[in-house]
Amino acid sequence: MLPKVNQTLFIQINSIDEEEAKQEYKSRIADVSDAYISMEVPMNDKSGKLKRLYPGDELSVYFITEGGVKNYFISSVLGFSDDMIRLVLIKKPDPESITKVQRRNFLRVPAILEIAVKFSEQLQFVSLTDDVGGGGISFLCEGYVPVESGHTVECWLLVPFKNGQIEHVPFKSEIVRVKELETGKKQVMMRFSEITDRDRQKIIRYCFERQLDFRKR
Repeated sequence: MLPKVNQTLFIQINSIDEEEAKQEYKSRIADVSDAYISMEVPMNDKSGKLKRLYPGDELSVYFITEGGVKNYFISSVLGFSDDMIRLVLIKKPDPESITKVQRRNFLRVPAILEIAVKFSEQLQFVSLTDDVGGGGISFLCEGYVPVESGHTVECWLLVPFKNGQIEHVPFKSEIVRVKELETGKKQVMMRFSEITDRDRQKIIRYCFERQLDFRKR
């Protein structure tokens, strides 16, 4: 099911800034075309401030349908329209890519998942994540591994789902921060630089399932 005109969208920006990624904005759909959705400039309910978006910004979006079901999808800003009022044009999702979620979830969760990391033909290894989200992940590695901010690496993440299905999700990431831990290991924080919408959706689905587990405890 696709969102409709006058429906409210709830939006988060896929950002490596943790505080920014936590912020949620609301917008109303003004029009729906074959290729895009036109929506009003998003507003932060708590502060009342409008959110300035830029072409290419990646968005995590959901809308609510009957029974309180949240319908989540990934989108991006295509451009703007200034006919009477300023509208933001975002990519229209494929109906099959929309994930239905029964309750509120967060897009970033602590998780220990197996990840294969390839810096070069000479440097590749398997490690474990400590944090996973729709915009990026972090993993731990030995202190002697020569990792630096700005490097782009190829990765394959092993993602298990509750139904027993296991997915191997490939992507490229940019290292944005490296933190040396007291244990002697390094925590490497990365944001996705190349990942398909379908593969990102798999990670988001895992985060949703993981968050539901937390809330049941």
